[in-house]
Amino acid sequence: MPDDREIDEVIRMLDSKTLEGVSRIGIHRVETEREDFVKEVHHHGRCDVGSPFASADLCNLTVNED
Repeated sequence: MPDDREIDEVIRMLDSKTLEGVSRIGIHRVETEREDFVKEVHHHGRCDVGSPFASADLCNLTVNED
């Protein structure tokens, strides 16, 4: 369970991102052995970051050439 210091740190990080103009933020909490592990992913479109549409990894996609 995070303590108040860790919660305040996350709030400061989110506040700074919104002040920078970031309009969409997704947060995934993962248990790791490293407490300092933070990964940022940027996407310049409006697709969900990491989705098949954002990464162009669509499966079962066929193109009709009619």
